This record gives sequence, C-alpha cells and structure tokens, in this order.
Amino acid sequence: MTVTAVVLAYGDQPYVLEVVDRLLASTGVDVEVVVVDNGCTSPDLAPLRDQPGVRLLEPGANTGFTGGCNLGAAASDRPFLVFVNSDAVVEPTAVAELVRVAGQPGVGLASASLRLAEQPELLNSAGNPVHVLGLSWAGHLGEPAADHPDERSITSATGAAVALRREVWDLLGGFTEAFFAYCEDADLSLRTWQLGLDVRYVPSAVVLHHYEFSRNTAKFYLLERNRLAMVLSLYQARTLLLLAPPLLAFEVAMCAVAAAGGWLPAKLRGYRWLLQHRQWLRTHRREVQARRRCSDRQLAALLTPRFDQSVLPLPVGGTLLNALLAGYWRGVRSLL
Repeated sequence: MTVTAVVLAYGDQPYVLEVVDRLLASTGVDVEVVVVDNGCTSPDLAPLRDQPGVRLLEPGANTGFTGGCNLGAAASDRPFLVFVNSDAVVEPTAVAELVRVAGQPGVGLASASLRLAEQPELLNSAGNPVHVLGLSWAGHLGEPAADHPDERSITSATGAAVALRREVWDLLGGFTEAFFAYCEDADLSLRTWQLGLDVRYVPSAVVLHHYEFSRNTAKFYLLERNRLAMVLSLYQARTLLLLAPPLLAFEVAMCAVAAAGGWLPAKLRGYRWLLQHRQWLRTHRREVQARRRCSDRQLAALLTPRFDQSVLPLPVGGTLLNALLAGYWRGVRSLL
C-alpha cells in the first residue's frame, strides 16, 4: 500500500526530523513523506532535500496548516493520504492501521489513538466532540488509553494524525484553506459525515503527541473566526434559524469573556474578517451544501449540546447552562 504522509514545519520544530524518520520506518506500508516548510527556523530542513523517500516543499511563505496540507497533498497522487503533526511521532504500525481502516468501504476518515508523549498510556485524543455551537476539544484527554480499546465512529478526527483515501480527499476538496489554522479537523470531519461517510477512531494506530496547550490572541482570533465560519457554512438554513437564539447569546457571552481576558480586539477582528469575506463565505456555503448527501436531521446525533467542564471550564452556573442547552437542542432536533 502506497501512502503520502504530509508534515508541516513552522517556527521551532524540535521533533520534526524524528517525525519524518519514524514515518519512513513505518511497517506494512510504503510511505513517501512530503514536508512543507512554512517557515521553519530550527532545525535546518535542507538535508531533507536529498533524503530518500522525502520531498521538501518550500512555498516561501507561511501557508497555514490548511494551505500547507492542501499543498502537500497536491504534490503526490498516491491513493492514501496521512496528515501528521510535526510533533506527533508514529508507532511502527500506526500508518498501516490508519490506512487499513481508511480503505474500508463507507469510511471517510481514520483517526489515530493520539497519546500524550510524556505519558503514552494516557490519551491526548480518542476522537473529538463537536458542540452544536461549533466548539470542539480533545476527546477523553488524560484518560487511560486502555479504557478506549475499541474501534468506533466518532464525531471528529484529530488533525494531528488522520488518514483518508485520495478519492475522499478529492470529494471533500481538501481542508477549507481560508481557515489557515484551527477548527479545520472538525470542519473536515463534519463535511465527511455530510457525504454519508464514517469517521472512525482506530485504537491500534498509536501516535505519541508532544502536546502543549497554548492560549494567545492569534489563536483565539482564528478559533472564534473559524468556528463561526464553520457553523455558517455547514448547517442548513432551517438549523441556523432554529439555533439563532443560543448562537447570538453565546456570541454576547464570548465577547464578555474576551473582554475579561484581554482579547476582545481579536474577537472583534474575527467579525470584521467574516464581514470582509462575506462573498467567500456565501460561495463556500453553496459549495458545501451542494456536496452534502445527508441532512442535519440525520447528523444531529453526532453533535453535543454539553460543554465538557474538565476541558472547557464554565463559570458558576455551568451545569445549568449545559442542561438548558441540552433541552433546547432536543427541541431543535424535533423540528429539523
């Protein structure tokens, strides 16, 4: 089985050479690694130009996660694609296991058992939940991997280690390039479900992730901007209308959170971007809706109305908020 593994490198990447070597050492598959240099400052990637099995792409600018992945995928025509973060180290059989599942009829995406590199018995993600309001987070973060031994359907794959067939990639049109970074895995996964294809968690595909959770204004800007772009493009018109009250209330709440956290300018910048790119958003929405084969009613069970307070701590009253949203979402589902 021949596979193209795409790895992006930006800034300081202490693990990227190990990531490449481990991909090339994968067993049970023939792996070609495409490294996209989005502006790597360390280490020097020049030796990769002459390394067998590796192609180094140098676009000359930071194309973002989405643009870099799309560029790397376009550089090869192998039947399977695997996207692996530059700080995610695959176990020898991980790629073969991902490809095995991705190649099954009816499967769109295969997502790895992403482990915390410093504590590999613990999960970084076993598939990510997606909230009805567009947020997503690392599913089962910090839980023992042994508690999740079975292959199963999940709402969203983790973008840190995911595989799919080339034909599925072409049907999806790749990652939504305008996102640049963040929310792209949830967006790709929900669009996969809309095609009537499954998204699967593969516990036998073990990948060790040097996970660091960061908070900064640039990340908040992209997360919030892309969350709204995803919701506005993926949901059908009736769903958007029914969800309008909690969506608007949540925006007010997020603005208050942003103001308290000192990143309100980043939040407002996201609104400005959406307004300035409204024509792109309309066009993108039409394309997404034209591709879909499953309705929101058919896919509603995939989404959660509850925030995981172990990952996304809520203020006082968070339990009540979860209960109210759960009740409201039940009502929305009955009307879809």
